[in-house]
Amino acid sequence: MSARVLPAGEAEAIAEAARIIRRGGLVAFPTETVYGLGANAFDAQAVARVFEAKARPAFDPLIVHLLSAAELPRVVRASDPRVTGLAERFWPGPLTLVLPRREELPEIVTAGLDSVGVRVPAHPAARALLAAAETPIAAPSANPFGYVSPTTAAHVVERLGDVVHLVLDGGPCPVGLESTILSLVAEPPLVLRPGGVAKEQLERALGRTLAVAASSSRPTAPGQLASHYATRTPLRIVDDPRAPTGPGRVGLLAFGPRTGAGFAAVEVLAEDGSLTTAAARLFAALRRLDALGLDGIVAERCPETGLGLAIMDRLRRAAARD
Repeated sequence: MSARVLPAGEAEAIAEAARIIRRGGLVAFPTETVYGLGANAFDAQAVARVFEAKARPAFDPLIVHLLSAAELPRVVRASDPRVTGLAERFWPGPLTLVLPRREELPEIVTAGLDSVGVRVPAHPAARALLAAAETPIAAPSANPFGYVSPTTAAHVVERLGDVVHLVLDGGPCPVGLESTILSLVAEPPLVLRPGGVAKEQLERALGRTLAVAASSSRPTAPGQLASHYATRTPLRIVDDPRAPTGPGRVGLLAFGPRTGAGFAAVEVLAEDGSLTTAAARLFAALRRLDALGLDGIVAERCPETGLGLAIMDRLRRAAARD
């Protein structure tokens, strides 16, 4: 049985989604980054259903979504003077901060870690749901673990439609990449996952250079495993895509305009050459290529500045094979 899908802009749909969250159910909802699979962050059994629905390993922590920075004391046990400036500049928005967690927050949310990733989403539907539910919501991306993240309601229904109680359809996600995760429990601060806020923006805000964490088999934040966001079709990254010469049907994921001669299918991420456009289209383009039954996908490298760092992070993890 497929999940119900309701328009995210309707008040009755938000009210129904909030009731489901309060009762311990699962709701998929749009954020500016990707669609999330949400549960009441203080309901350990509900959060366990999120892990079960995604087949997500218990060692991979979730992000807790808040309506505003004023709600931080509900899930975070210690104040940090850097949070105020970052929140004023980037919240609501695609930035997750890793901070010391309160003991009241179930350990399953943080995979037993003494820290928690928190963010304040900007999407109006996510904000309306948080306001109506009156509780922080723990939510990873609404897709089977390790697969390409969903940026439309249809993506959610396709993969998780039989395990989600309700999907709020808010249209395509405008950012299209997950949030940047910045650890403030590390010293110096550390980017655990590049995402919708560019590393350069954070460096300007903090007045210091930031390093990006390496992949880990024991992640301290989502999206740190070497193989993640992966298509079923093998993917490789190249600098200059050439027409395939061997056997098999190969698709091309191009950063900018290309003829695509010799490829079985071509997806262009940014006709205008914009990294913002490419980021918003990345996951949907990967899903379309993956659905064609190709023998391989060739992905063109993009500049690793701004959002390009996050795009290449996702492509490298998609290309990695366990």
